[in-house]
Amino acid sequence: MGNFGVPDKVIEIDLPKVAKRGLWLSFFSLLALLVLKMVFEGRLSFSITIWSVLYFVVGYVILIVLHELFHLLGFRIFGKVPWKRMIVGLNLKLGIAYATTDVPMTNRAIRRALLLPFWMTGVLPAVIGLVIGDGVLITLAAFLIGGAAGDFAMHKELQKLPDDWLVRDDPELPRLYLFEPNKHIQ
Repeated sequence: MGNFGVPDKVIEIDLPKVAKRGLWLSFFSLLALLVLKMVFEGRLSFSITIWSVLYFVVGYVILIVLHELFHLLGFRIFGKVPWKRMIVGLNLKLGIAYATTDVPMTNRAIRRALLLPFWMTGVLPAVIGLVIGDGVLITLAAFLIGGAAGDFAMHKELQKLPDDWLVRDDPELPRLYLFEPNKHIQ
């Protein structure tokens, strides 16, 4: 895709700030979804059992993995990134799961890849949970919506730049390097 020099812009998110926003987003999402559940069912009731706790824990792990896999799918679909150039993992030091690639993508493509997991692991499970009346799935959806706070923060910053700018992900930190296209491609 060309040689790149010094980036024209760097976007780095503040993890403690994003974590705080994510908690608030989870809380308000859960509140809104529970109100919708109450409207649909005419009542609000719940019980906590060992099985519901186990369902939540296993479901949360599965949805976090799926969240990252949907980023990879977004890289492939929107950015045309080859599968062999993608990495998914867990950064224990930062306490985050991640999906990354060393292949630059257009700003438009990476914005889409950033939001795909929100729709697939947050909104879709919320809708399914509301339709089938599954409170644990609704709770999981709220947590995954809040878990997309970092993606939302990066998306917000990327929206300020033209669609054709090139974006390269940092493989270790929540940081994006942006390049004006005609200035850096040789």
